[in-house]
Amino acid sequence: MAADIWHFIKDILTIKAPTKSPLALRMIVLTFSMLCGLYICSICLKQVSIRTNGGLITIEVVQRPCEQPKIEAWERAYVHYPQPKTFSRAECRCNPVRYFAILSTQRSGSGWFETLLNSHSNISSNGEIFSVKVRRSNISTIIQTLDNIYNLDWLTSASKNECTAAVGLKWMLNQGLMQHHEEIGEYFNTKGVSVILLFRRNLLRRMISILANSYDQNAKPLNGTHKSHVHSPHEAEILARYKPMINTTLIIPNLRQVEEMTAKALQYFNSTRHIILYYEDIIKNRTKLLDVQDFLRVPQMDLKSRQVKIHKGSLSQQVENWDDIQNTLKGTPYESFLHSDYKM
Repeated sequence: MAADIWHFIKDILTIKAPTKSPLALRMIVLTFSMLCGLYICSICLKQVSIRTNGGLITIEVVQRPCEQPKIEAWERAYVHYPQPKTFSRAECRCNPVRYFAILSTQRSGSGWFETLLNSHSNISSNGEIFSVKVRRSNISTIIQTLDNIYNLDWLTSASKNECTAAVGLKWMLNQGLMQHHEEIGEYFNTKGVSVILLFRRNLLRRMISILANSYDQNAKPLNGTHKSHVHSPHEAEILARYKPMINTTLIIPNLRQVEEMTAKALQYFNSTRHIILYYEDIIKNRTKLLDVQDFLRVPQMDLKSRQVKIHKGSLSQQVENWDDIQNTLKGTPYESFLHSDYKM
């Protein structure tokens, strides 16, 4: 009797496993495989640390460093490979670039000289950048502006962009240069900037040019337009008709002031890599331009300018009170300016 009861209970507790469908088994295996695959992929992605931006994978291509050109050891500090933010240098990425600055004074031939440089296919001189006061308001804005220029991010009509081999600017001494000469000199030496010091020997001619240019700013004889530089003999002839009257009581102090400022500039930037040029020397001897190209380490080319000289010939024909000027300068250190002349 007891045995019958035990078999009855055993039959009740025994649950028979239902027959499983092959399709259901396959779905379970597939689901398990997918979950495992997703888990493994997430682990791999974390280990590789691939950065995503907006769901898109960003792949960074590491560029090979540019090979240094075969130059002397001292020159390596003056060879640069800018990486502009505004454009890509593309195939010219590994073309070395030299930095330069033309330091000069107004009406010393710097505008004409810069057009000569810009006629070279590999030179970009960006003009009188610091004529705008806000750019020279303090040393921080000056440094920021210089960084943009030398990184090829300062775009002007003179910019050669990706294939530039020498980049620079024209900088007048009275445009913050002398005021911040220590910081700027240090910047030039640290960044490897070569300096071109361009001045005028005959400061009396420079004075006449300044007075004539000042007159033109107000009178505007060229159809109501002021032009510091002209490109036709006709325009030059019109501007040359004006003959200024020079204040003889101020002429010597003015000449002395410019002379002292020039001497200070030569002293302040003597520790930089530099070349000293004079406007008259370039006019008399055009091989000076070959020296400049060698200084900037660019291929030699025949440099040209469309500018036409305004004041030509004898000084006596360019001022109203020539006799008074002669009497004032006679016997002074500046008497040579009365006789020093050239033809062009």
